[in-house]
Amino acid sequence: MLSISAYRDAFISHLNQTIVTKEPINLYQPIEYILNLGGKRLRPVLTLMTADIFGNNHKEAMHAAMAIEIFHNFSLVHDDIMDDAPLRRGKETVHEKWDLNTGILSGDAMLIVAYRFFENYDAKTFKSLAQLFSKTAIEVCEGQQYDVDFETRDDVTIPEYIKMITYKTAVLVAAAMKMGAIIGKADEKECQAIYDFGLNLGIAFQLKDDYLDAFGDPKTFGKQVGGDIIENKKTYLYLKTLENLSAEESEQLKHLFEITPNDTFDKIESVKGLMHSSGGADETLRAIELYTEKALAILQSLSINKEKKDILENFANMLMGREV
Repeated sequence: MLSISAYRDAFISHLNQTIVTKEPINLYQPIEYILNLGGKRLRPVLTLMTADIFGNNHKEAMHAAMAIEIFHNFSLVHDDIMDDAPLRRGKETVHEKWDLNTGILSGDAMLIVAYRFFENYDAKTFKSLAQLFSKTAIEVCEGQQYDVDFETRDDVTIPEYIKMITYKTAVLVAAAMKMGAIIGKADEKECQAIYDFGLNLGIAFQLKDDYLDAFGDPKTFGKQVGGDIIENKKTYLYLKTLENLSAEESEQLKHLFEITPNDTFDKIESVKGLMHSSGGADETLRAIELYTEKALAILQSLSINKEKKDILENFANMLMGREV
């Protein structure tokens, strides 16, 4: 087993050797740009780590890790277009740096490139990986549509929101881990258990992302802090806040989520104040802890040694305590 940083370094090295700009430049340069913006490389690291946990061969999982990371970044390119987001990881988004059509077309190409990495595996492994990838990809699209639908609804429930982030975010984390297990030749029960571990971890990860969107440090978070508030997104943080407010304060929050002022500072600060005073912020932190604990409980069902369980537990705890 390697350290998290060693898995990340190995993946980045492989990424840099594999993804090169070629003709036509305006198609491939944006792909290289978004893939080199950095980020946590969470999903490919999980694929490599899980392949070692079950089969001690992370190098064999490098192609699947590439597919996962490219697909993830493809979804970000298109999400940024839909959200009209100016920044991604502290840098210009693809459609801002180039234009809208380039963002759409380069994103489309990334999806196709991602699938092609599975061609490096034998027929049986290819089938298992491609089936999981296709299932995951359509779920991510479904999650994105739920997210879009919620923007025009004022009756979104917390269970609906959890379903949305499960599809939009958590299934890709879960799939990343299951792909590593498939390549590591784990049995079906182990593959499902590591998938469920990743699913709960992915939910916790997104809830933490929602929390950091409001309360993170702009210097480390890499995105516009308060972006969800500006875009009137009904996050878990918003829904918990709304649930705990008085009738008068609820109307105040709903009004704030109906307006789009030129100067957004006052809106962001007013909403954050309600999130704190209502206890919504604290309850969101408790939810992050709850889903992390669910993930850790699943580790006990895995037939791997304590050292490997400790590695996964430390990784989960690191994600829960992150500030970026």
